[in-house]
Amino acid sequence: MSDREERGPDGADEAAAAELDEATATGEATPEDVPVWDDEYVERVSGRLLHNFDLEKERTVAGESFTLYGRMDIESRKQLFHAALNYANHDSTEHLFVARRDGVGVADLEALVEWAHDLADEWIDADEEHFSTDFTVALVVPRIPEAVREFVEGFKDRTLIKYGYYGHYEVNLVVVAPDREEIATSRATDLDRAFALWAEPEAESSGLLSRLF
Repeated sequence: MSDREERGPDGADEAAAAELDEATATGEATPEDVPVWDDEYVERVSGRLLHNFDLEKERTVAGESFTLYGRMDIESRKQLFHAALNYANHDSTEHLFVARRDGVGVADLEALVEWAHDLADEWIDADEEHFSTDFTVALVVPRIPEAVREFVEGFKDRTLIKYGYYGHYEVNLVVVAPDREEIATSRATDLDRAFALWAEPEAESSGLLSRLF
């Protein structure tokens, strides 16, 4: 398995991030079909995701229950003179699963990684147009044990499908303790900006969260 490719910055600035946080706090710019969470922290996180993810509340997937489920689909198309003449068609999907837990250990995370691999077998339609699918599991907990932090921050898991001919999928991990303002994310994910509500927004960002601000 190899590290994930980096994506270029889009030049998002602090003002844009501040405006998004303000709109989320006041309820402005929220699509009508977005659920409302009783959990204040998850509600604020959803405000950072709602413009890019389709969000669902209280979803059970393959025996695991989640407070929030999000899905983002990205289509990459190249065209020659006209949209009907397209080639190099690639599809990418991001699945995000968020759950509150009373605590977490390394064994819990390992079990969720195996769960994600089983889900990949069921959910991915592997063909020439499939480029990538990401499965990110985020746990909201009271505290982050040091062993968990080390496991998450050192974790990377990419699987090639048919030697890469049908693309690949990745399993990513996030563990966050919002009351302590602590977060651990795997090397392959850049969702920390969505979950670290206490952090100052950066002037520039790359990857998934650069599309959210």
